[in-house]
Amino acid sequence: MNRTSFARASFLHRATFCRTVHTIKNGRNRKISKDGVPPSPSPPWSSVLLRLVRNNNVEEARRVLEGILPFADAQHYTIVIDAYSRAGRLREALRLFSEMPAARDLACWNSMMKGCLNCGHLPLARHLFDQMPERNTISWTTMLDGLARAGRIAEAEELFLEMPQRDIVAWNSMIFGYCRNGRAPEACALFDNMPNRNVISWTAMIGGLDLNGQSEAALRLFQQMHAAGEKPTSSTFASLLTACSNVPNASVGAQAHSLAAKLGYPHDAYVSASLISFYAACNQVDDAQRAFSENGRKTVVTWTALLTGYSSNGRHREALRLLKRMTLAGMRPNQSTFTSALNSCCKLEALDEGKVVHGGVIKVGLDLDVFVGNSLIVAYSKCGEIDDARMVFDNMPNRNLVSWNSAIAGYSQNGRGRSALEVYRDMQAAQVRPDEITYVGLLTACSHSGLLEEGRRLFRLLNQDTSLEPKLEHYVSMVDLLCRTGNFGEAEELIKSMPLEPNAAVWLALLSSCRAHSETETAIRAAQHIFDLDPQNSAAYVLLSNVYASARRWNEVSETRTAMRRSGTAKTPGFSWIMLKGARHVFACGERSHPMAKEIYQKLDWLAAKLKTCGYEPELGSALHDVDDEQKDAALGVHSERLAIAFALLSTVEGSVIRVMKNLRVCGDCHSAVKLMSRILGRQIVLRDPSRFHHFNDGSCSCGDYW
Repeated sequence: MNRTSFARASFLHRATFCRTVHTIKNGRNRKISKDGVPPSPSPPWSSVLLRLVRNNNVEEARRVLEGILPFADAQHYTIVIDAYSRAGRLREALRLFSEMPAARDLACWNSMMKGCLNCGHLPLARHLFDQMPERNTISWTTMLDGLARAGRIAEAEELFLEMPQRDIVAWNSMIFGYCRNGRAPEACALFDNMPNRNVISWTAMIGGLDLNGQSEAALRLFQQMHAAGEKPTSSTFASLLTACSNVPNASVGAQAHSLAAKLGYPHDAYVSASLISFYAACNQVDDAQRAFSENGRKTVVTWTALLTGYSSNGRHREALRLLKRMTLAGMRPNQSTFTSALNSCCKLEALDEGKVVHGGVIKVGLDLDVFVGNSLIVAYSKCGEIDDARMVFDNMPNRNLVSWNSAIAGYSQNGRGRSALEVYRDMQAAQVRPDEITYVGLLTACSHSGLLEEGRRLFRLLNQDTSLEPKLEHYVSMVDLLCRTGNFGEAEELIKSMPLEPNAAVWLALLSSCRAHSETETAIRAAQHIFDLDPQNSAAYVLLSNVYASARRWNEVSETRTAMRRSGTAKTPGFSWIMLKGARHVFACGERSHPMAKEIYQKLDWLAAKLKTCGYEPELGSALHDVDDEQKDAALGVHSERLAIAFALLSTVEGSVIRVMKNLRVCGDCHSAVKLMSRILGRQIVLRDPSRFHHFNDGSCSCGDYW
């Protein structure tokens, strides 16, 4: 029905309604039946009410119901009660249910109970179920499904066993419940004992096994289903292809694609999206693109599947371009779309693009969505804009554990340890229980800010919490904190007492701080442990060589480098980069191949002169070569981050923030030099290394020199 026809129909119904009500009220033209009861008014009011609620005209439906009160029956009330429930207006639905003069039939009781469950009021639904004068299979199954969805699987089991009659829907609901609550063995046992199965039973079990990490078993079950002659539905194919993605199994997925095409399902939105996701999971992005292009009826689900596929395969520019195409095509992105797009912004360190995506989020009204909010917090944090991340966090009307963890991790990454602890205190006040990820963020924040006592206290709390189990990441963070603050003996004792087998990362945390504290013997012991675990660990060779160089043990430096070459291990080359107008400009130490190399080195000379005027003295210990001091000074002056900063001075607006990324840890000399640069230039410089962000401003760094 087009808009004009619908408007005319609505007008006619309202006119008929008004005439009928007027006739009823004034007692005119009423025909009386033989038993003295007036006939039901015309037109059929169930159809009128259904049409109104389908077009979201709930209030008008309520007025119609009130107007036909002498003749309204339970069916009429059920239509309006159900509409209120679907709109989340449970209070109005309950009031109408309690006040209805007509006798409540079974359908009305079931509808009200289902409404309570849909609105998240399980106790009220259970109360209604217990009060029902009679029940049918729908009543039992509705309550069973509600308990299972709420995770109250033991109560669902009891209800299932109490059912006087169990139809196939009840059996399927119980299978769904078991799978949804991580009880795959019980689901399998129930499936095996079913007196009858339908395609929903098979699909539930296939999807349930995959959900519980048994994707291979899900694929085998589909083969059994096919052998049994059961025809799969679009939901079956969606579940099967998801399992193929999780394995991944390209062969079975291709066969599923062929069978889906034979049965006419590839143009189904969810099958198409599952196909796209499957090919992306198998790193076959071109095939994912082909599956997208072949689907003539593109939906937000298929667009999002392709965008996520691009993002998960490192094709982030294409992901962001696809988001633009999607919006130009008039498609409204959803939470998953924006989450994947923001992930691509993070990987590209593309702050400007991230802000554009944030604008799109606001435009479609998803800025208050908790999942999108979490992604925005992560995106801004990973681009060094922690204040914007905090603004998003503060504006979220609802937060989950991921929200709190993202805020804590964001402050940790940006060197704001005390702010991370403040968020943790707010989290405790909100009575949100921390998990293992929370403690990783907190211990890392303490490590990056030198908060030794607070870190020790948190580590004790973690070990005292019987619901949590310390992981290797927690020990890495704690060892790092102890070493950064000079407590090497305590760090070694902690490693020895670990209930877990220490891995290379734990020993690297010990080794990486040895040079700054002249702990040569500790470094040798830590390096040996790493070589025992990973003989080709390039970071261990480089760190040990640096420790020897700081101690001026040049023979050992030479021996370490020789051993590194013999092991076939290559040193990771250091480089820095800066994003400018969507282009990535990369610089290596002493880089002279850049088109603006001449201007960059002139700017470096100017900066060097300004630094000396301000009393800068190079930390020659950071130049780890057996050469004279003049050569060391020259080598330090052309480190990659300094080249990137010089390029930024030539290419960006005066007063804007300079953002530099670096693949290796910033050396002590560059850290001191960039602090002074921020004062000389009057500009904020944000430098990110693999561990964290350094925010340089007016001669100081956010890390407090605990880098």
